[in-house]
Amino acid sequence: MTLNPADTAFTAQLQSVLPAAAFREASAAYLEEPRGRWHGQAGVVVAPGSAEEVSATIRAAGAARVPVIPYGGGTGLVGGQIAEDGPAPLLLSLERMRAIRGIWPEENVMVAEAGAILSDLHAAAGAENRLYPLSIASKGSARLGGLLAANAGGVNVLRYGNARDLCLGIEAVMPDGSIWHGLKRLRKDNTGYDLRNLLIGSEGTLGVITAASLKLFAVPAARGVALMVVPGPEAALSLLALARDHMGEAISAFELMHRTGLDFLAETMPDLRQPFADRPEWVVLMDVGLAKGLKADAALEALFAAAAKVGLVHDGLIAQSEQQRREFWDIRETMPEANRRIGSVSSHDISLPLGAVPEFIRAGNAALAEIGPFRINCFGHLGDGNLHYNVFPPKGQSRDAYTDQRITIKRCVHDLTHAMGGSVSAEHGIGRLKVADLERYGDPAKLAAMRKIKSALDPLGIMNPGAVLRQAAR
Repeated sequence: MTLNPADTAFTAQLQSVLPAAAFREASAAYLEEPRGRWHGQAGVVVAPGSAEEVSATIRAAGAARVPVIPYGGGTGLVGGQIAEDGPAPLLLSLERMRAIRGIWPEENVMVAEAGAILSDLHAAAGAENRLYPLSIASKGSARLGGLLAANAGGVNVLRYGNARDLCLGIEAVMPDGSIWHGLKRLRKDNTGYDLRNLLIGSEGTLGVITAASLKLFAVPAARGVALMVVPGPEAALSLLALARDHMGEAISAFELMHRTGLDFLAETMPDLRQPFADRPEWVVLMDVGLAKGLKADAALEALFAAAAKVGLVHDGLIAQSEQQRREFWDIRETMPEANRRIGSVSSHDISLPLGAVPEFIRAGNAALAEIGPFRINCFGHLGDGNLHYNVFPPKGQSRDAYTDQRITIKRCVHDLTHAMGGSVSAEHGIGRLKVADLERYGDPAKLAAMRKIKSALDPLGIMNPGAVLRQAAR
């Protein structure tokens, strides 16, 4: 069935079921994505204030056969929130649904609406001496609904898991406009198919998440952050194993960074303080959180001594204050912004079996050197095998000069990732950017099941058409 644009007649229909406060100007803020590769369109932008208003919006869209693009904080990097072509869609923003509906500290549970900004969730949990551990660089603008829709990862996956692992239940509006009231605070619920985990990671193609019940955790009593210089990725993996032997599951984050990323920071943000006078080739950022009575700094010092004894580290710094801890993390968390300022030819969010990471880096660098004289910024969440393996033009040149090589570069990186048992989308999702990649590398049985699920739940095809799965001919 052909979809129709969100035209003036459809807007008038929406105005009869939504309050004036729900309507927004279709400004550039809603129609651009962080890397500037795509520019979208929207016939009308609405921001409902409740699940009931979202339901009324979806029902109207279904009746008029108008495509709906759910919109969170606009921080997605794979174009899931951008529709460049096709009928001008209804863009449905969750920005007005920001309430924290309740916190149960004794249960370690918080219920929040989908428009809540991640940093606000952190603050709300912190006010109750609790921790909501999901953390990404865009925490000041990313919203809960988008984080769940993309099954976001971030820096603390090693200890706490992805967004999926931190969610107990959700409230969502389905493609027919019905509201699924699934905001349970239960740790165990085996009552049929797991719709929660079906909608999480579906990128708005199966419904609109409007609220979620979230897992909270005790705030670690002692926290330590260290930068350790390692000879290479192999040593970094051995250091991770050694750290686990010393501290068990107390390691919250274990990030690997290459000198190229540090050089980019120096080039684009010269005022950002870097702690090493000579930027190292490879460095690990480690964050640990220990229980009351244990000393994080002493644990890190003991780890460094043990690692140095067997040649896994040859320099390092342990943060001595909260300010220094923040400065260490600033290096890692501002790296994506430095990348944007340099301008990548092709960026890759991949995951690999941990043991395959060093060989992938060697093989990938060698394969790309045969294509062109590129700079490679390889960094990411080594603890869970997630690399951001991004390819840049030579210094002094623009990425525009290499646009014709982008597909070749991406194919090279993704073919190698797939051959080594990895995934071409670790934490950013599929969106529109990686639809062809999913078709190329996805398991045929899984893809067939996904298409059947999409058809069953969204028979009109109105929910984020073209994202995740190629839009079926109608």
